[in-house]
Amino acid sequence: MSDIIEARPITASQREAEPKLVRMPSFGSADKPTIAISIGAAIACLGLWWLVSRLGLVSHLFLPRPDEVWTQIGVVYRDGYAGASLSEHIFASLFRIVVAAAIAIVVGIPVGLLMGLNRWAKGILDTPIEFYWPLPPLSYLPLMIIWLGIGETSKITLLVLAMFAPICLSAQAGVRSLPLERVNAARSLGASRLQLFISIVLPSALPEILTGVRIAFGIGWGTLVAAELIASTRGIGFMIMSASQFLATDVVFVGIGIIAICAFAFTAGIRILEAVLVPWKGKL
Repeated sequence: MSDIIEARPITASQREAEPKLVRMPSFGSADKPTIAISIGAAIACLGLWWLVSRLGLVSHLFLPRPDEVWTQIGVVYRDGYAGASLSEHIFASLFRIVVAAAIAIVVGIPVGLLMGLNRWAKGILDTPIEFYWPLPPLSYLPLMIIWLGIGETSKITLLVLAMFAPICLSAQAGVRSLPLERVNAARSLGASRLQLFISIVLPSALPEILTGVRIAFGIGWGTLVAAELIASTRGIGFMIMSASQFLATDVVFVGIGIIAICAFAFTAGIRILEAVLVPWKGKL
């Protein structure tokens, strides 16, 4: 008997029996790039703005042309506005929203996690948060002035209240959406309470927390204009409101554009942080 085994050609039936890898179709727009669409939409909006202002469909007093707004950016950058330079206005607004965001994050995340883990904390804190959360910030703005005066404290407090609720509620929702199987698996492996919190609860809640932070920044920028109405002499919101009183629409557009750029930068930073800290988001 020969030790040499004769090599046989692979038949068609054997090739058909080999497993085939099938790529699962994606759902929604999670894995589909949208940058080109967003750029196209932005160009279309600018073109429509230029066309409407060029044809005079809206009074020039209320809708300046894009090139006039661009020129006004240089004027404000060179000469300043309302007794302050453009950098001073931007720094004042950034200082207020960054300090308020830091306070809201440092307080809101632990409170939200505690509410998700402890029913007594949820029962006690849920009522006041749900009571003031739907209220627009302008509704309790007079109270901030009465209680805290017209200094920076009242402005930052107003921003903190506006940003605290979405961060806190998102942290709570992140804990409540934690799969029970992960908790039981960690317990069966002998994990302590601290290990369970650090290794299971916090990573599972982190996607919801970062989403809440991103929403809070959007609300914070929207509240900034109202906060800077309180006897301010610096800030982008103050610049917008001051320009609107004199019908300086081009300056108003400059302020809106600066806020939009700053808000976009903060949002992009949080998205990058999400990609680093929770790369599994949307893939499980």
